[in-house]
Parts: sequence; C-alpha cells; structure tokens
Amino acid sequence: MKFSELDLKPEILRALTQMGYQDLTPIQEKTFLPILSGKNILARAETGSGKTAACGIPLVQMIDPSLNAIQALILVPTRELALQYVEEIDNIARHTDVVPFAIFGGFSMEIQKAKLRDRVHILIATPGRLIDFLYHTSTIDLSRVRTVVVDEADEMLKMGFIEDLDFILSCLIQEHQTLFFAATMPEEMNRLIRTYLQEPLRVELNKEQVAPQGLIHHFQYTKHRDRLNALIEYLKDEQISQAIIFCNSRRHGEKLTRELEGKFESIGYIHGGLEQSKRTSIFERFRRKEITFMVATDLAGRGLDFSHVSHVINYDYPCGLESYTHRTGRTARMGRSGIAMTFVTDQELRVLKFLFRMNRIDPVWHGDIPNLQTVSKHDGKRDDKKHFKKRSRPIPRSRILPNGERRLALHP
Repeated sequence: MKFSELDLKPEILRALTQMGYQDLTPIQEKTFLPILSGKNILARAETGSGKTAACGIPLVQMIDPSLNAIQALILVPTRELALQYVEEIDNIARHTDVVPFAIFGGFSMEIQKAKLRDRVHILIATPGRLIDFLYHTSTIDLSRVRTVVVDEADEMLKMGFIEDLDFILSCLIQEHQTLFFAATMPEEMNRLIRTYLQEPLRVELNKEQVAPQGLIHHFQYTKHRDRLNALIEYLKDEQISQAIIFCNSRRHGEKLTRELEGKFESIGYIHGGLEQSKRTSIFERFRRKEITFMVATDLAGRGLDFSHVSHVINYDYPCGLESYTHRTGRTARMGRSGIAMTFVTDQELRVLKFLFRMNRIDPVWHGDIPNLQTVSKHDGKRDDKKHFKKRSRPIPRSRILPNGERRLALHP
C-alpha cells in the first residue's frame, strides 16, 4: 500500500514525499488504521520495521494544533531514541502546526521547562526525566493526552523501568488509547499488558521471523588470540559503507578503538559513560557519514535508526538471543539489505548452536566451519573431531552502485 492511497492531510503527504516515503512497511499497514480508530495495540515487529513512522504519522494526523496541550505521550528508554523520535515527527509535521518535543536526562530542566510552557502537542520522554517533572514541577499537564505510546517496551523492562512505567501510566486517569511496541515479548510484560491494555489488537509480524528479511548472517570461526587480526582483515577486504562494531564492555571498546585508530581513518567510539553532548555529537557525525567504523557498546543496539549502515559486526559475541537480534537490527532496516558479521571462538559454539536453532539462521561462513554437532553441552567446546574445510554457500559481497544503492553480488 502507498501513502498516497491513505486519507492523510495534504500537508503530511507533502512531507512524506519530501522524505522519500512511498510504500508502507508491514507494521505500518497493520497498525495505521487501527491507531486512527482509537484501538489499543500490542505490536511485536522486527527491529528496523518502521515503528517510529508507524506511530508518528497517525499521531500527527490526529493532533488538533489549535489546542495548546500535550495530546500524545511517547515513552522511550534512551535519550538517543527520544531524539530520533522528535526528529522523525518534526519532519512529518514540517508543513503543519503540530509541535513535538523531547525531554530526557543529561540536559537542563530549565531549558526544557521553557519549551514546555510555550507549545507542545507531542511529548517524547524517557521515564526518569518525565517523573522528575511530574514530582518536582507543575510544568507538565497530561490530562489532555489521548494517546500514549510505549516504544521498546521490552527494553524498558530490561533496564528496570517497570515501576516508572507503572507510575506514569497510572497517572493517565482519563480515557485514552495505549500503544505498546516491542521487538520481543518477555513474560514480565504480561502484567503491564493486562493492566493497561484493554482488549488490544495484537500484531505479531515477527512471530515466525526474528530478523529482517534483507539481513544476511555471516560468521567467522577464529581463535580468541587471532580475532583482532581477523577483524582488521575483514574491514580491509569487505566493501563497507558504514559499520557498527559491537563490544560487550567499555574496556573492550576502548582497547579495540585504540587498535583500529592506528590502521583506519574515521573511527568513532560510543558508550553510555559519555556526556550527552558528546554522545549526540558522535551520533550526528555518524549520520552525516563522517565516521565509517563506529565501535559501540550495547547503547547503540536498540531503536536507533542508522539507515545507511551496511554492516553490523559482533567483535564480542552478544550476551543472549535478544542482544543478537537488537544489535544486528541496526542494518537491513526498512526493507534494505545488510550484513551481520559475528566472530566466534570455541567458548561461544554451544550458544551459537542455540542461536541458529531459535532464530532460524542460515549462516554464511568465512573460512573454516566448526562442526557444531560435536559441541559439548557442558562447556561449549568442540571435541577433537576436525572442523569442516568447505564453505556452506557462496559469500554475497556488497557492491555500491553509482546512485548509492546497494546490491549483493555472489562470489564463490
């Protein structure tokens, strides 16, 4: 379905055309009309599926700009996702009088207060900063909110925001619409769903598909001591427009960044310990393609829309299935193609076997293929049987066309 087929305000259609939006993604098709009709929604969709626009477009359509009040509240787990939301909605609403605004920690409350006193129709907030305002000021009035969105709801639970969500949602005593969006549906969400989602429409686009369709999963089996050299060789040989390289800790990220800075230009490093201004600066430089390789901790693994990323590289093996899904979801977004490369050592073979089975991954191996049939259930290591020497299938290499579009060409 195309946006031009929807009964949208002309100002919104003009903005979407300027943004290059033509076809709705599956999550947008499934949720657009139900959101406009006021239904509660519980939506599970792959990361990179277009959830931000799935919320933003109908919200801008429904807002009454003549009413100077917060009419929609969007709760997100991180400052970066809040900034992404406000940028996206600002673009959608550029030809209207609808005003979005984001509040989050690490930024002056006084400046945020001044803006909130002026005019805000759609408020995007992290739970902690919103509670700061509700407890300590009278600046925010939620009594006119007609739609509340909880995005990355599963990540909020993991980050310990469940009590904050409980408190915020309990403050909305007027009749309103509630939208929950998440990539996964952990058991802990059930109580929130039962309490705050009355007869929701359930949309589970990724119940049988746990990764973007355009994502190709590459793996390289290596000894731990050879992993850095394997990464450097991969970065030199592969045609990469931009890549996020994930590490499991700040210390690992700092060490890897030092190693790469001596061999490549345009290296960046992002982690949760940076000041907000520094983090925002790095993200903006990455968006402008001033950084080619960005080393990152899991801070960058959720929600952020880097549509130009061609590769995600797991230098450190991710801690769990959800972490793998969220990291690799930084590429192959909105129907595009992308490559996820994961370096694997003996210690990860058992969990790798579990990942393949649970996420239904068809792996593309670089170099030697470990024999996962011989992996011990106890320590994750192979027995003394030799690994296979053949490749599982040809390795698709990315090629950048003159118009900037990416294509995959098979090389044996």
